[in-house]
Amino acid sequence: MTVQQNDSFFDRVYRIVRKIPEGRVTSYGAIARALGNSGSSRIVGYAMRAASSVRPPIPAHRVVNRAGMLSGKQAFGSATLMQQLLENEGVRVVNDKIVDFDRIFWDPQREDLE
Repeated sequence: MTVQQNDSFFDRVYRIVRKIPEGRVTSYGAIARALGNSGSSRIVGYAMRAASSVRPPIPAHRVVNRAGMLSGKQAFGSATLMQQLLENEGVRVVNDKIVDFDRIFWDPQREDLE
């Protein structure tokens, strides 16, 4: 991934999140590792929390914690919106956890992010 000098960390996170395919999910930590900052998964979470005002839109609902839990659902303004958005894409969620998480996990380090 080519990084411009003036890109903020949030901008770099958003570029990756926009590439997550519909019906797939990734984790805060996987995004941090793809950016070469493995210890900054919490900052990725802050970026997702701020994503609602970003244009073009960020599919923040596709980013979950390392266990596949919908840990960021409170940022969607509704207790069920994150799950609903995922289910609209064919992702099964039970008790706030992605079903078949390993199967639908999208690893940004294995993708061409250009």
